[in-house]
Amino acid sequence: MAHLSDLVNLNLSDSSEKIIAEYIWIGGSGMDVRSKARTLSGPVDDPSKLPKWNYDGSSTGQAPGEDSEVILYPQAIFKDPFRRGNNILVICDCYTPAGEPIPTNKRHNAAKIFSNPDVVVEEPWYGLEQEYTLLQKEINWPLGWPIGGFPGPQGPYYCGIGSGKAFGRDIVDAHYKACIYAGINISGINGEVMPGQWEFQVGPSVGIASGDELWAARYILERITEISGVVVSFDPKPIPGDWNGAGAHTNYSTKSMRNEGGYEVIKKAIEKLGLRHKEHIAAYGEGNERRLTGRHETADINTFKWGVANRGASIRVGRDTEKEGKGYFEDRRPASNMDPYIVTSMIAETTLLWNP
Repeated sequence: MAHLSDLVNLNLSDSSEKIIAEYIWIGGSGMDVRSKARTLSGPVDDPSKLPKWNYDGSSTGQAPGEDSEVILYPQAIFKDPFRRGNNILVICDCYTPAGEPIPTNKRHNAAKIFSNPDVVVEEPWYGLEQEYTLLQKEINWPLGWPIGGFPGPQGPYYCGIGSGKAFGRDIVDAHYKACIYAGINISGINGEVMPGQWEFQVGPSVGIASGDELWAARYILERITEISGVVVSFDPKPIPGDWNGAGAHTNYSTKSMRNEGGYEVIKKAIEKLGLRHKEHIAAYGEGNERRLTGRHETADINTFKWGVANRGASIRVGRDTEKEGKGYFEDRRPASNMDPYIVTSMIAETTLLWNP
């Protein structure tokens, strides 16, 4: 008699050319990832060859009940690390039956910005640092923390090892490998300053691909924590008090910044970001005011400042960039629950298209 695990791990290619495609989209809150699966007649590696699909938008907060159909447009394909074989994960964005992007579709506008010739020629690269917190399921308290109590002060946990410092490493490593399998350009992981908090990095990725890859990585993380019976939180300040918050630091460069003389281009870009500080902060994630306090490696939410190797700045420039006179900078303002389509495209728009 087969066990459940045997059936879950069945290799479909042994008996059929059919594959399973998991269609993934972002729900009405802007952070609730949704998905459903369909059978296809054979392998597909081009999203334009995938069929559009639909779902009940009234059940996701994206359409009224009397006109609830929302259409899924496939945009990016990744290998499925859960079903494996030729099965795929499909990142989609959402439209009305008339072909108009629905209000929560932030990818559509980002794609327009990234297809602008003035942006395309600059080949914007992004490296996204996604911080998150693992919580005990029944009590929504960080993994490894005593129930109703607190661990020792911050200090030994950042990149720490050992059972008293690192909590949930099996989940983190499973996610790391699953992302590599899927074809996501994940570049690293590390334990963070607050115990139970971790980070993974996606990139360097070009333009719209950075958003597609981060959303796919978030989906895979949610699925792994579902299997593990643990909750993942993207709240920017999950625990009040003297504990670090969670951000999504966004590293950015253009071709001009990476070439000789790029440091001057970087400084002009930072100046433009400073002029639009309020607009960026408004788009950089919900609850960010609880994180950007001027403490715990942040700049105050109402203050814009930049510096070299300064982790208390809004924008940090690395020592290597300063020394070489070219490179990239890090926008440290985005919260962990930011939408990467909004953040990456807004940085490109401000630095490459906006004229003060």
